[in-house]
Formats: sequence, structure tokens, C-alpha cells
Amino acid sequence: MLLVPVALVGAIGVRLLDQPDAAMAAPPPASVTVASPLVRQVSEWDDYVGRFAPSRSVEIRPRVAGEVTGVHFHDGDIVRKGQLLFTIDSRPFAAALAEAHANVASARSALSLARTDLGRAQRLVADEAVSAGEVDALRGKLEAASAALAAAQARERARALDVGFTQVRAPIGGRISDRRVDAGNQVAGGEGTGGTVLTTINALDPIYFNFDGSEALYLKTQRARQPGATPAAVEIQLQDETEHRWKGKLDFTDNGLDQRSGTIRGRAVLANPGYFLTPGMFGNMRLASAGTRQALLVPDDAVQTDQARKVLLTIDAKNVVSQKPVELGPVVDGLRIVRSGIGPNDRVIIQGTQMAMPGATVAPKVGRIVVASGTTA
Repeated sequence: MLLVPVALVGAIGVRLLDQPDAAMAAPPPASVTVASPLVRQVSEWDDYVGRFAPSRSVEIRPRVAGEVTGVHFHDGDIVRKGQLLFTIDSRPFAAALAEAHANVASARSALSLARTDLGRAQRLVADEAVSAGEVDALRGKLEAASAALAAAQARERARALDVGFTQVRAPIGGRISDRRVDAGNQVAGGEGTGGTVLTTINALDPIYFNFDGSEALYLKTQRARQPGATPAAVEIQLQDETEHRWKGKLDFTDNGLDQRSGTIRGRAVLANPGYFLTPGMFGNMRLASAGTRQALLVPDDAVQTDQARKVLLTIDAKNVVSQKPVELGPVVDGLRIVRSGIGPNDRVIIQGTQMAMPGATVAPKVGRIVVASGTTA
């Protein structure tokens, strides 16, 4: 009789041990924050990379040969147009100029004498004291003397130019490089590239930014641009900067695409009054597309990568997570533009994405997407 209750108790205990723990079998849904995409009119930007270049670059070469007698700048100085940079020994050219002055005086005297002789002969021809042939000869001498004076004056101007060329001045303003020749050295002069390179000057205000763009982006920019429209705005970010703080405008696109790379050269121009930007610096540039359009924006942190695709996690009416492939645009005001893949009424998971799995049910908390700080609950 006493064994029956014991057996019953044992059976009940075995049955209780066989039942799973309800709390362990069904964990609570993950808590996430969801929000509808922010709908806003935006000016969309296309991203490029490139480097700065001088708006003008000039090699300083002497026009005359001789000994360098002075260097009148410090390496790396900011120089103004017309500033004296080098002097070359002017004594040989001053002597040649003095000789040219004397030749002009001699030619002027010869012209005066020829004019006097012709006038005298013309007065005597009426008395038949001088023949018409002699008058013609004197008239020819007058014309020759006039031409000789003009030639002497031209040589005088050329010698004066040579004297002026002994002072090598800056043809443009900008930042000068280091001197390539010190005082005491002989330099070669000449036109074009015949002279010795003394230094170089880069004009840096304004400064150029050179980049290569794809054919697709070029076509989009050209089709969106209207005749007579203002140049497209650009913004540039340097390597150590977090914002695109350098403002400029599109200045030039090449007249053809590179058939090997499928890209086209472009150039922007920026003001650089403090000469902070310098040629060769790397930058990330944003080029504004023409006009504005309505766009959907989400926090960049909400975008997930699934192999080669970009996706967003959304929830349906039953709070079940689904994965939606999206096409993304650039970042505007800290938010990522979504070009396609979601609608304005979709509920996007903006916080807690690491806890949300496609097909799982979650516990959503309504949040809000704002421009200033990305997301707020």
C-alpha cells in the first residue's frame, strides 16, 4: 500500500523533467529602433578624387647671356608680378647701347645733310644750274639716309631691350621655387627654351584641381546642364579633414574621352588667397549635379553589406525583419541617399541592426531620422 504513492510521485517527477523550460525555448524579441526614411529636397553630388595644380606655371629664363650679379628673392617667397628676381652683368649691353646711340646721331646728321643738299639743288634746278638727274640722285640719297636712320633707331631699341633684359623680373605673381643658379655663374640667354632655367613660379590664387571622371557621370552632367547656366559647384576635402570645406566651381572638361580608360579629364578652380593649397596635394571632390530632387535619406550606419550588395533591414506590419537590396547615392548632410530599393513609408531599422536577422520577429521602438545628428529615439 505504501509503494503506490511513491510510484505516482516518481512518475510525476519524470513527466516534469521531460517538459522544456518555456523561458529558455522562447527568448524575447530583439529590441530595435525603426524610422521611415527622411524625405528631403537635395542637391546630389558625385564624388571624384584628384590633385591640385597651379593655374599658371612659368620657367624663368634669361633673355640675354652673361654673369649673374645678384639674386633678389628668398627661396619659396611669394613674389608679385614685375618683382626683380635676378640681375645679369649689364656693362656689355650698356656699351652696345651707347654705340647704338652714336650710330643714331650719325644717321640723323647724314639725313639732315641729305635734306639740305636736296633743297639746295631744287632751288638751282630752275636756273638750270643743276640737272634733273642730279636732283633725282640727291632725292635717292635723302631716302637712303632716312632708311639708315630708321635702321639705326631700331638697333638702338634692341640694345635698350638687352639692357632691360639684364634685370630678370617675375612675369606672374605666385610662389617661387628655389634658385637654380647662384650669383657669379654664367647663364645662357635666348628665346623659347634656349636660356638657362633660373627658377620657376607657380600661380596659386586661383588654384586648379584636376580629376578624371567616368563617361556615365560626364553624360549625366552634360545632359543636366542648361545653356547659359552657372558653372557647377564643387566642394573639396583634404586628407586630414572631415568636411568638404574648400569651395569652387567646375572650370573645364576635355574635348574627348580617353579610349583606354573610358574617362575624361576635368578641372575645377578655387580661390586660394592664403596660398594654403599647393600643387600636388590630394583631395576628394564633390561635384554638384544640376538642380535638386526629392530623395530618401537614411543613416549611413543602417546600411548593411551582403556580399557585393548593399541592403537595408526593414520590418513589416507583423514586425518581421526583411532584407531589401538598395542603390545608394552620396552622403548629404551626414545621411546616405537611397536611390532605389525602399519607399518613403518603409520602416527601416536604424539602431540594433546587429541583433536583427531576416525572418526574425523584433520589438520595434519608433525613432526619427534628422539631419543634424543622424538619428534620435
